[in-house]
Amino acid sequence: MKQSGMAALGRRALAGLVAAVSLGLAAQAAAQIDNAALSNETDGTNWAANGRTFSEQHYSPLEQINTQNVGRLGLAWALDFDDVWNLATMPVAVDGVVYVAAGYSVIHAIDARSGQLLWKYDPKVDVQKMRMAWGIRGLTYWNGKVYAGVQDGRLFALDAKTGRLVWETQTTEPGDNRYITGAPRVWQGSDGRARVIIGHGGADFGHVRGYVTTYDAETGAPIWRWWIVPGNPADGFENKAMEMAAKTWSGEWWKYGGGGTAWNAMTYDPKYNRVYIGTGNGGPWNAKLRSPGGGDNLFLCSVVALDADTGEYVWHYQTTPGETWDFNSTMDITLATIAIDGQPRDVILHAPKNGFFYVIDRATGKLISAEKLGKVTWAKYIDLNTGRPVEVPGARYEDGEALTWPGSAGLHNWPPMSYSPKTGLVYIPAHEMAGYYNDEGRDPKTWTMTPDDVMGLRGFFDDVPKNAGTSSLIAWNPAAQKKAWEEPVPGANNGGVMATAGGLVFQGQADGRFVAHDAQTGKIVWSFDMGVGSMGAPISYAVDGKQYITVPAGWAGGQMLLGSLSAQHGWVGRQHPRRLLTFVLDGQAALPPTAPPSQVTPLAAPEFKLDMALAEQGKLIYNRCVICHGVSAVAGGYAPDLRASQIPLSTPAFTAIVRDGGLLARGMPAFGELSDEQLLALQHYIRERARYQPTAWEKIKTAWHFIVLMVKMKLKAWGL
Repeated sequence: MKQSGMAALGRRALAGLVAAVSLGLAAQAAAQIDNAALSNETDGTNWAANGRTFSEQHYSPLEQINTQNVGRLGLAWALDFDDVWNLATMPVAVDGVVYVAAGYSVIHAIDARSGQLLWKYDPKVDVQKMRMAWGIRGLTYWNGKVYAGVQDGRLFALDAKTGRLVWETQTTEPGDNRYITGAPRVWQGSDGRARVIIGHGGADFGHVRGYVTTYDAETGAPIWRWWIVPGNPADGFENKAMEMAAKTWSGEWWKYGGGGTAWNAMTYDPKYNRVYIGTGNGGPWNAKLRSPGGGDNLFLCSVVALDADTGEYVWHYQTTPGETWDFNSTMDITLATIAIDGQPRDVILHAPKNGFFYVIDRATGKLISAEKLGKVTWAKYIDLNTGRPVEVPGARYEDGEALTWPGSAGLHNWPPMSYSPKTGLVYIPAHEMAGYYNDEGRDPKTWTMTPDDVMGLRGFFDDVPKNAGTSSLIAWNPAAQKKAWEEPVPGANNGGVMATAGGLVFQGQADGRFVAHDAQTGKIVWSFDMGVGSMGAPISYAVDGKQYITVPAGWAGGQMLLGSLSAQHGWVGRQHPRRLLTFVLDGQAALPPTAPPSQVTPLAAPEFKLDMALAEQGKLIYNRCVICHGVSAVAGGYAPDLRASQIPLSTPAFTAIVRDGGLLARGMPAFGELSDEQLLALQHYIRERARYQPTAWEKIKTAWHFIVLMVKMKLKAWGL
């Protein structure tokens, strides 16, 4: 018996050792996260960078959790964040610790085994200066430090063990409309010096000229900065690339900034020692105002390759020349080696907002192929000889207005896609929704940028109905440039994607489910109710021989803006959690109590005497409120729905909160610039929205207007 027991114990120990080795978990010192680690595609122990490795494939080589046993996947732990409002982000995990940036870059370090909070660092953002509800979309780990940006433009490094601030630097100028929402990236240059790079957003909010900056990863000292669009030629150019770019602009674009912000996608390529930058939209959006004489407007909406040591320009590919629709190229820049015409090619896989999927040669920047991912009406196709889109006449709202697919939200936005070397497929969170563009009354000779007209377009004030958009998960074959499968996803927004070597694709959904698809067929093989919708991206890593999967959940981010389209799932403000969930095979934990979805009922308040003239004035003033409280005053899930609030019924209470900052502690900024008359107009607009019910005729007119626009564009495309 004793001998038999020892044999059984030995077999179990051997099995445990095999499991540990298969996961890359043999006894070792603390992980060294450096160029070698971030170039290693086969070791899935840690998820240290935004896309796990330099390739940014958002793919885990772990296969302990697979299609055969995914039914055993259960909750290991959940951690609710009661003091943050946004968890539309992506964690990292190193040495059994999960790091996540929540809300205004509040960094949490959590034990991956137990879910216990180890430390928390709050950079203390001045909420009063924040006029947009974006959170931080990610962070990164390098050489024992955690790096993150802050919405107010700071970049900082923390000691990963203690959360102590190591260094901090201001990457923007105070009050310059720039802000950070993206994750930094770190690499070691050929000179042995580690660099951290960060960009910024802001081109939608005022005068902004985009740039990226690198800093010494150990000290925070600046190394190089690369401007994305040219400035005033009279001031001279920073480099030859800006001199070249200026030839593609016209008019006095520098008065408006030009835009081009790099707020998300950046990728380091160790093979070529380059960093690739995905650049953003023009400022203003409307190209006729920004560059009235035409031109491609480099380097808007481009993938730009820079020398990683010096920041010198190497090559670029522009996805949307002379862009005028907010068609950012700030979506994933994924590196891979795939077979093209039977030969391996180093490529970039890229699905920007404009609806096309691009395969670009990494060595030269030359376009290899491009095809439509879904419904695209602004362009017929991409000419492979020139690399340029063949546009549909009328799409640039030459006649004053246009309806296009996709709209400014894009067919693919920032939630990351994933590439699986095992299946050869890219898994893309996609959505289809039209964009309406109208520049009525805006003449390049007289127009000037103002806080109420930054984009150079007529404002959009109508509610967005819940059936205005759809979403799906697309599996795309980049070598063949065709769809392998597509599965519908609830609502019009969906979360980031992670594929694994276990043959699975994981994604959080707007309806609150965390699901696993079979990577080959798209069939849902497992799901879990998270208690709240998610746009965050999952990660996977290994601790003590076990594979874990972690996903952030919490209804916040850009999907809050879209009125009834955003509100359809019933995630209401602070009633629903922002939480981090972690799963493991045979996990038995239970979620904390969660409120069920609910819908807002606007207050009738017949005692409020509505003045329609004041309400019309308040419509423009409400633009300041849209990001948090939703278009047409229909809240999408973050801030309270003002139509159902008692506060706008009382002028003293409304003034105390909106202008005097009575709720600053709860994240509501003060709008001290508003006069008594403007506050009154805003009150009346909110009350008008609370009572508004579209008539059947209004619905028919709206639908008919869109149909007529589409017919006009089709006729122009056919040359009629």
